[in-house]
Amino acid sequence: MTTQLIPGIDQSSVTPILVTGSWTTGSGGSSEVRSPFNGELLGKVPALTPAEVDTAVEYAHRTLETSPLPQWQRAEILDRAAVLLAARREEFGIAIARESAKPIKTARVEVDRAVSTLQFSAAVARTLSGDVVPLEASPVGAGKLGFIMRVPVGVVGAIAPFNFPLNLVVHKVGPAIAAGCPVVLKPASQTPFSSILLARLLEEAGLPDGYLQVVTGGGGTVGNALVDNPKIALITFTGSPDVGWGIRSRAPRKRVGLELGNNAPVVIEADGDWKTAAAKIKIAGFSHAGQSCISTQRILVHRSIADAFVEELVAGVTTLVVGDPMDDATDVSALISQSERDRVVGWIAEAVADGGSVACGGNVDANGVLMPTVIVDANPQMNVCAMEVFGPVVAVQVYDDFDDALRIANDSDFGLQAAVFTSDISKGLKAARTLDFGGVLVNEVPTWRTDQMPYGGLRDSGNTKEGPAYSVREMTEERLIILHG
Repeated sequence: MTTQLIPGIDQSSVTPILVTGSWTTGSGGSSEVRSPFNGELLGKVPALTPAEVDTAVEYAHRTLETSPLPQWQRAEILDRAAVLLAARREEFGIAIARESAKPIKTARVEVDRAVSTLQFSAAVARTLSGDVVPLEASPVGAGKLGFIMRVPVGVVGAIAPFNFPLNLVVHKVGPAIAAGCPVVLKPASQTPFSSILLARLLEEAGLPDGYLQVVTGGGGTVGNALVDNPKIALITFTGSPDVGWGIRSRAPRKRVGLELGNNAPVVIEADGDWKTAAAKIKIAGFSHAGQSCISTQRILVHRSIADAFVEELVAGVTTLVVGDPMDDATDVSALISQSERDRVVGWIAEAVADGGSVACGGNVDANGVLMPTVIVDANPQMNVCAMEVFGPVVAVQVYDDFDDALRIANDSDFGLQAAVFTSDISKGLKAARTLDFGGVLVNEVPTWRTDQMPYGGLRDSGNTKEGPAYSVREMTEERLIILHG
């Protein structure tokens, strides 16, 4: 009798993946996938060879040439997929929770968001259009009609992260289908099963053969094979800045869309609703153990309210339930790997050695889970401020002048999202004009996101915008058509 910790995934055998029109286990061996929380074996996936990836890309390229998808069909497939995914909320939630150690109640929310992302992608597929070019505005254009068609850019190579193993995959696959592009998808090695289940679901929703292939394996083999293949027209990557910019330099002739890291700041003015800020940061700094590129990390708080704010924040953070991701009560669980946990623990120790203090947390519990941590007396040079922690840690810095706080917030290699809490509209507008980030939120945490908005950053945070309507722009070419009567 087989065991299935993830519905539909047999622990004892290699799980087939969808490549070149069939479900296969490949020829390059396999790798185990284990729970980040307790190390339990969840299943095995194929470890494809570069040659197998090249074959998948060629298959996708041929599919686009021979079987283009009309817009109405793209939209109907995406709508059906959204309905199917909503009906399987628990199944996908369990997969996310098991393979990423995301608490199950948070994993269910991720499924809900992925449903919305599919729905928004369907809407884009239905409304995708070009522009009329006023050729007759010049004498040589008399008698001619000009318009723009948006056509698929080609085969999309999608390289996904572990922290949102369903919704961030859907943010790549959904817009690609809406644009009419076949996708060759490499899920994160730690979290492949959400992508495999998604491929099964899309097949059931009527996605034709060749429009989604899942290639599992390491970044150095499968990932590089995707990046290097000349028939990949666009790479969409979410992950670390070092890897992302390495891909960009490795593929100078491709379109490369990067969604990378951040060390999200929030500025809390004395006139702002700092109690609400503390309540929101309790969630925004520690959801999925801080493993989000817009996890609230740097807290800049006015000196006059700093003590009261920290007391309020710590009181909230210490109520977070830490433990098994499959427990409905759990708020915070394990980081994706022990090595990542140990790195974050090291950064906490460095912060303390540099004059910071741990107001709560900082220790590893009996299950090996790092407790939610608040560091006070932080300074901008500490790793917990200057770098992306990607762990359950927030760092509190005190300021006296609003302009100084904005300057400190801007003093970063990252630029994804930032926030300010204030009741003064002029300060809110000043922050909007001054904070050099892809998104600025007023009276909301920088961790807030909805899936239809343009989402992306500057500098080491990336070079593109996500959100189906914005991703489709990247995944299509503008083709000028001129008709002479």
